[in-house]
Amino acid sequence: MSSTAKPTTPARLQFDTAVVADLVDGRWAHIRREMREWMLDERFRKIEGQPYREHRARVLEQAKLLVEHGLVQRAFPARLGGSDDPGGNIAGFEELVVGDPSLQIKGGVQWGLFAAAILHLGTDHHHDTFLPGAMDLTVPGCFAMTEIGHGSDVAELATTATYDPQTEEFVINTPFRGAWKDYIGNAGEHGTAAVVFAQLITGGVNHGVHAFYTPIRATNEDGTTGDFLPGVQGEDDGLKGGLNGVDNGRLAFENVRIPRTNLMNRYGDVTPEGEYSSPIDSPGRRFFTMLGTLVQGRVSLGGSSVAVSKMALATAIRYGNERRQFTGADDTVETVIMDYQQHQRRLLPLLARTYAAQFTHNQLLQRFHEVFSGEFDTDSDRQDLETLAAASKPLSTWLAMETIQTAREASGGAGYMAENKLVGLHQDMDVYTTFEGDNTVLLQLVGKRLLTDYGRSMAKMDVAGAVRYVADRAVDMTLHRTPLRRAAQSIQDWGSKARSAGELRDPEAQRELLEDRVETMIEGIATSLRAAKGASPEVGAELFNDNQHELIEAARAHGELLQWEAFTEALARIEDPDTRQVLTWLRDLFGLVTIEKNLSWYLIHGRISTQRAATVTSYINRLLPRLRVHAGDLVEAFGYTDKHIGATIGTGVEAERQAEAREYKREQRASGNEPVTEKALRAKEKAERKTKVNA
Repeated sequence: MSSTAKPTTPARLQFDTAVVADLVDGRWAHIRREMREWMLDERFRKIEGQPYREHRARVLEQAKLLVEHGLVQRAFPARLGGSDDPGGNIAGFEELVVGDPSLQIKGGVQWGLFAAAILHLGTDHHHDTFLPGAMDLTVPGCFAMTEIGHGSDVAELATTATYDPQTEEFVINTPFRGAWKDYIGNAGEHGTAAVVFAQLITGGVNHGVHAFYTPIRATNEDGTTGDFLPGVQGEDDGLKGGLNGVDNGRLAFENVRIPRTNLMNRYGDVTPEGEYSSPIDSPGRRFFTMLGTLVQGRVSLGGSSVAVSKMALATAIRYGNERRQFTGADDTVETVIMDYQQHQRRLLPLLARTYAAQFTHNQLLQRFHEVFSGEFDTDSDRQDLETLAAASKPLSTWLAMETIQTAREASGGAGYMAENKLVGLHQDMDVYTTFEGDNTVLLQLVGKRLLTDYGRSMAKMDVAGAVRYVADRAVDMTLHRTPLRRAAQSIQDWGSKARSAGELRDPEAQRELLEDRVETMIEGIATSLRAAKGASPEVGAELFNDNQHELIEAARAHGELLQWEAFTEALARIEDPDTRQVLTWLRDLFGLVTIEKNLSWYLIHGRISTQRAATVTSYINRLLPRLRVHAGDLVEAFGYTDKHIGATIGTGVEAERQAEAREYKREQRASGNEPVTEKALRAKEKAERKTKVNA
């Protein structure tokens, strides 16, 4: 090929969109698709720029429609009108974000938090007494956990519920302003009851945070919400940065009395005389078990964030396949912007991450269903579920924010128009990164679990095993400061980019690089923290703080490894070779971009040679045009039509504009009426002068 020849366009493989759509939508595909179709109903569509009071009223009516059509009760007991399908319930619930993220969060407050707390923390009395009203929305409810003064540190909540054996009542109090419950959904206007989280005190002993069903407002004769009940105070949070269809507010309590039986007593109970008992002896384990039953909030937030990432990418890639900008090889036709490498670099890695996040979420949702349906519900199963949810939710919500912003920028000025939804999604999704636990705090929980597992594995290792382990590490440090298998890279790859790229295509090589980073980071942190054993609390806290950033980075790396593994597992279920090849390229892109992002770590720790480090980027650049050919197919498989997304630039209108512009220019050229450009005129004059000189 000569240096002036055009690059060959990669061959288009036969891509089975339907097969990939089934894989993406997972076990509960039929429920997801049913809910998406409901979200096309104009009654569920968000009205951009609507005043927040009107928006709140509209979302409340939408929530009532969900009840009317039986779309949000799948998780609840069949005897109460549900269908005992926790996984299917969340799968459908996540798709509410297609209509309006405020509806998804309003529903999350009502059924995913308020009603779920009654279901999972209460017993038959609470189910029979309180669940019907929560399920049918005759009792709009609040999940009153967060306090302005403690945020994610739930164990230190200051609200108290002190038992009075004389009246067999709990007395709920907010002792100071920092103990007000804040950011509470349904507290601003609509809520008439709340599950209040407070320190349970009886007989002068604090037994830790428990949940209490607490009426907060009267209900008017017409079913609307009335005034606060005696002792309950509240304030409206007012206009927020997004999600203004949800009426968030603040709550405080002064000597509010509730019956002893309003204690959600599945994990802790108080007798009429004031004696406390619990089936879980350890206060710490009891606390985490209670919070663990409410993990579905993190699961659904992660899933709906992936849904938004898919919609944003579908918008930007459809637009990128139509929008033209700047002439290239042909000076009469502008180039489709999706053909530019940098545009591919902006969007295609995000597409790969979105697929990885969705496949991980499908696994998480399956695990959630197994635990909450009772199929696999041991203490270990619940701990694993909590850890997976804590790893998945940060990566998915951060992905949504990055994807929306990149899609907005990739769509130019059009992306900034409200009609194209991206700016509205950015406002609404922003708070997902701190909902149900701040992302950084959640990753710290994951990191602590990784440290715990590492400690257990080392504790079980016999003396001979420990000696071998230390010896192996010593060999690693001697030979290229890296394990033997990778030490050979610099010899194998030297002078051969093709050989290096071939190694990087190997899934085992990708897995090893991703896995090794997690293991090495955790081992290093554990070694650093060993000095804390037997030290004073002050020294221990300081040592932990010194390693906190590294711990959170290790947890993030662990989450990325889980995503790569979930993507790889999904590939094995595709039978069609062409379709599997396209998704394999996409999986490789995910893995290699993740490695590229951390190349400095791999080089510093000797885990990758300089030759292979250079090849990572060059091979990514080779993958981009192959995947660009199928970018439209890959977003079509998400199942969101232009009507679902509602963005004008995703409807084909840009292709019409571009066709009109090209036809206009063609007609001008054909008629001879096209004005001569100054640039062309100058070029002609220059050529004529050159001819005269040569003559």
